Amino acid sequence: MAIIHWLQHVPFEGLGSMEEYLAEQGHKLRCTCLWAGDVLPPADAFSALIVMGGPMGIYDYDEYPWLKDEKSFLLQVVEKKIPVLGICLGAQLLADVLGAEVTANPEKEIGWFPVRRTNDVPASLQTVLPEECLVFHWHGDTFSLPPHAVSLYSSTACENQAFLYKSHVMGLQFHLETTRNSAAALVENCRNELVSAPWIQTEGEILQDSTIFQKNNKVMHQVLDSLFFDT
Repeated sequence: MAIIHWLQHVPFEGLGSMEEYLAEQGHKLRCTCLWAGDVLPPADAFSALIVMGGPMGIYDYDEYPWLKDEKSFLLQVVEKKIPVLGICLGAQLLADVLGAEVTANPEKEIGWFPVRRTNDVPASLQTVLPEECLVFHWHGDTFSLPPHAVSLYSSTACENQAFLYKSHVMGLQFHLETTRNSAAALVENCRNELVSAPWIQTEGEILQDSTIFQKNNKVMHQVLDSLFFDT
């Protein structure tokens, strides 16, 4: 049994399909709700860390002062070589602490759009990550590639969609963990972002196909097994 810790930035963004999957494998889940003022644990109090998404930017210190403490914590975890998975905002935070730039993407991406695997994906991940995947996005910012990291995925609207740093840190700009229920919660809380734009879908387009969530979740679980539990 492993202890998997995760960081939550807003109450409506949870682990999605990862929660049930990890619990079924017998792992213990612990959470720091940063939005509620929870105190971060010691950086070595768990086997692996998941850093979830949120609508804030990584430099919004005035409104979210805990972002500075979170970044210091993430750097400690990375330096201890504990496996870390960052999703959306989580990936941007990891990219930042690893020395990359986080900036506004030329276009917001919200909805289902394909990503393509790069030629830099290590052989160990080529059976885990599909060559092309239709994935769920909800982001306005993007990151440059951190030093010593490799690019995993790219798309037409966003050059850097995922990265791997030294085999134990992965950042995904997109959401493989999203279920139909968690997507509906995002829509409910962030509906104001669903405007007419080239890379923004409607609520109906986002929620219409239940099977696509399950396909993404299967890939997510493969990623967890590879990053957290393969030795």
